[in-house]
Amino acid sequence: MNKKFLFRTMAFAVIAAMTMSACNESNKMDEKPAAAQSISSDGLKIAFVEVDSIMTQYNFCKDYSKILEKRGNNIQSALATQEKNLEAAVRNFQNKAQNNGFTSQSEYESQQAAIQRQQEQYVATRDRLAGELQAQTEKFNQALHDSIQHFIDKYNKDKKFSLILTKQGDNILYGAKALDITEEVVAGLNKAYKSKPTDDTKK
Repeated sequence: MNKKFLFRTMAFAVIAAMTMSACNESNKMDEKPAAAQSISSDGLKIAFVEVDSIMTQYNFCKDYSKILEKRGNNIQSALATQEKNLEAAVRNFQNKAQNNGFTSQSEYESQQAAIQRQQEQYVATRDRLAGELQAQTEKFNQALHDSIQHFIDKYNKDKKFSLILTKQGDNILYGAKALDITEEVVAGLNKAYKSKPTDDTKK
């Protein structure tokens, strides 16, 4: 259960979805003359942002990743303890049954039912904790979306880009360095980021 990977995967989708919408506000404005290297043949001013750089350099993402990783480790530890206890109970039951250790059928059935309840409790706990982590991940990704969207909206009032793309892996085969605004976007995001998140979910 790699919860850091889960957060990163969801955050990639969040960033990719919202950077396109950041251009809507710009299209409603009168565009200022742009630098030659930022204008395509149809007059659109275009830039791109490296998603990996935001994930690794934006302090907001780094802080949230640590929280989710810690939460995932806590869940794994709690489930591992329950799983060991369940396995021990099953082994004890099987050994007792094989060695005729039960004094009566009712004792056998009673212990069997107890193990069944223990199994059901384990599954319920696993599903509950997974649901809580999923909800927490979605909450953090919404906060990530809001923070980036707020910054891009403000940033683009001056820059007036018609289109801001997200570059992740090979989804953009080539992008001129002059179109890469990642460094200033990350710097602006970190400057605007003032407070660290807290893990306020139940442990």
